[in-house]
Amino acid sequence: MLALIGNNGHVIAEKPKEQAKRAGATIGEFIREQREQAEVSMRQLARLAGVSNPYLSQIERGLRKPSADILAQIAKGLRISAEQLYIRAGILEFREGDPELVAAILADDGLGERQKQVLIDIYESFRRENAQLLANGAASATAAATPAGDSQSTPAAPHRNQSYPTQAGK
Repeated sequence: MLALIGNNGHVIAEKPKEQAKRAGATIGEFIREQREQAEVSMRQLARLAGVSNPYLSQIERGLRKPSADILAQIAKGLRISAEQLYIRAGILEFREGDPELVAAILADDGLGERQKQVLIDIYESFRRENAQLLANGAASATAAATPAGDSQSTPAAPHRNQSYPTQAGK
């Protein structure tokens, strides 16, 4: 779920149905909508984002496709998540996790596009692994609550730094 910031500075959650309805809007239309909702003039946003007024106008009209860096600058000027703009522009797919971390990786000029993608892939891999461990931990907790005489219970696997007890002499 994405979040927008309203005129009053409060976060407005955008539900998946609303996202789908708006998916047809171009990145330029979305930027214009956000700018108008924030009650910021094109000239003000251009100054805040560090781009020229004509260039911003061309983006809003769909004549120019902005880079990830420009989108990050525009997002900062609009006080919205850069990830929202990346998703709208097709640079990024909707992902679980910390959107600010992903946005920071994508906006880093010191990294190449391939390096950025690898970092995001590693981050997501760790998140999936941790989610699986949590799911398995819940299953282990349920198994530990099973009565000792239950033949269905199996010992939990040891942590990677632990070992199973062995008999002496073996």
